[in-house]
Amino acid sequence: MSTGYQIVVCAGIVPDPLQTLEPVPGPTGPALKNEMMLPAVLDPWARHALYEAAHLAKSAPGSQVWLVSLGPKAKLQQALMTIAQKVSFDLVALDGPASGFTEAAEVAAALAEAIQAIPGLDKSRLLVFGGWESASRGAGVTLPMVGEWLGIVDQFQGVDELKVSPDGSLEILERIEGGRHQLSRCAGPPTVLGWATGHLPEPKNNPQIGMVNMRTAMPALQKAKPVTLAGAGFAFARVTLPRQLRPTRIVKDTAPDAIAKEIVEWIRR
Repeated sequence: MSTGYQIVVCAGIVPDPLQTLEPVPGPTGPALKNEMMLPAVLDPWARHALYEAAHLAKSAPGSQVWLVSLGPKAKLQQALMTIAQKVSFDLVALDGPASGFTEAAEVAAALAEAIQAIPGLDKSRLLVFGGWESASRGAGVTLPMVGEWLGIVDQFQGVDELKVSPDGSLEILERIEGGRHQLSRCAGPPTVLGWATGHLPEPKNNPQIGMVNMRTAMPALQKAKPVTLAGAGFAFARVTLPRQLRPTRIVKDTAPDAIAKEIVEWIRR
């Protein structure tokens, strides 16, 4: 494809998975204890989408990658310090809350508006990537709603592989029920793809790429549009950590069928 693709990756930021997260009541609803002190990283599923976007852009001359992210500017900058050294992209930053206690419809509307405002956006070349799931906004509906706001009807979720055919059509391997995969074909952009894990290794750090990215990312952070998520129409009655249940019993000489039956009965209780 001579003109290449315009690939927009929607990616949120989340606390480092190694941190202990504790929900607490906040002035506007539930929040995480010491949230602003927790180190931030790019969402793991979104990272896969970004790597796949960079690979596709490299194989299709004339392509360009944008990273669109909604979160506090300070946290976005922290996450970019690591991800910016991996792949090349242009940052579109939105300054707003990044917690998992936000309404997916409001997040999707803000992301779609930011995408539509990208200068020179050509929907006939547009591919919207993102995570199939999320470590914070795991409702699984944010990315599909972004596609709906943009008027994109060809959407694929749980994508593991994307291939471009010689005629420009897209061949998409996506997960379905029962641990199986479905092979779908799409005529081409515009398309929305929610990535599962992809199949590419994580790119190595390249300080030169990092310097080029940060040269444009820092001005983008300074000009980040403030976004207020009102959360109108919904409320949290209670937010607590899951209870840990670890009853352990050591037995010997028990048949596998008996063990399985006991486990099933315990789950049912």
